[in-house]
Amino acid sequence: MVVSPEPAPVNGMKRPHKTHHEVADELRDRIRSGTLRPGQRMPTQAELADEFGVERGAVREALRTLQGENLLANVSKGSPATVAEPSRQALSGPVGIAPQPTMVGLAPRIAAAFEAPEVEIDALCLTSVSLTMAIGEPLRQIHAGLRNPAKVTVRVLLPSRSIDLAFPTPVVSGDDEGGHVHRRWLDQRNAQGQVLRHNLLALRGSHGIDVRVSFRALPFTPPVKLYLLNGAEALFAYYTVSRQSEEFDHEQLEMYDAQGAQSMLFPFRQGDGLRDTTFVEQSHLWFNALWDTISQDLELARG
Repeated sequence: MVVSPEPAPVNGMKRPHKTHHEVADELRDRIRSGTLRPGQRMPTQAELADEFGVERGAVREALRTLQGENLLANVSKGSPATVAEPSRQALSGPVGIAPQPTMVGLAPRIAAAFEAPEVEIDALCLTSVSLTMAIGEPLRQIHAGLRNPAKVTVRVLLPSRSIDLAFPTPVVSGDDEGGHVHRRWLDQRNAQGQVLRHNLLALRGSHGIDVRVSFRALPFTPPVKLYLLNGAEALFAYYTVSRQSEEFDHEQLEMYDAQGAQSMLFPFRQGDGLRDTTFVEQSHLWFNALWDTISQDLELARG
């Protein structure tokens, strides 16, 4: 193994307010692209902390994450880590982003998608809560002048209001219980969709961006959530149903529901081997088939 005698150069621009997840994503991308080569010494933790505008603890956490993915070796407080050899990286499969809870993993991937001049996001989900929250950061960056896409297209598939949902559903069947549980979900679906649409369409007037936001209704409850980013990345998660208790209209509802924000999000990227490329391509075919066939126009005010 040939070790570079000098640390890899760092980008001179500081980017404040990075989390250790975002630091790990950036370094992972440098390894994937070959900017950081196998056997090469990483910048020191002090240099990385200065570049990303974070504390050294965040850098150490990011490096440990990449070491856990077999992308780095010799991670310690003493000397800079080194990029792992390809043979070692191969032990963990294709190089990529480790699965993370949706609340943690979705936002940085959405933010990265907004670096493209034309942004395309397709989503299949239960309420669009996670998507609405995740898209907040790129919107902030646009308003701060840090991002300036020319076009943004968002398509969202959600369950129809007219179907009997598999979940959320009351633990004990009954007209009152079922009606309240359904109304709670419907109010959340409509409210989140309206916020998402309003915030995106506002970019037309404020920044002159060509924005298109569409919703369609599915005739079934999706057992999974799927996000497709710029035609090149698919993020997939299972909805895991559990018994929950929620208050709605001053009434405690016992129901079976899924905590979508905690669902583990599995990333697949086109170009990361045959498996990932095929998954991304098939996910697009599946989404487009649903969009063009059995789904219907969805009016958020009426369902």
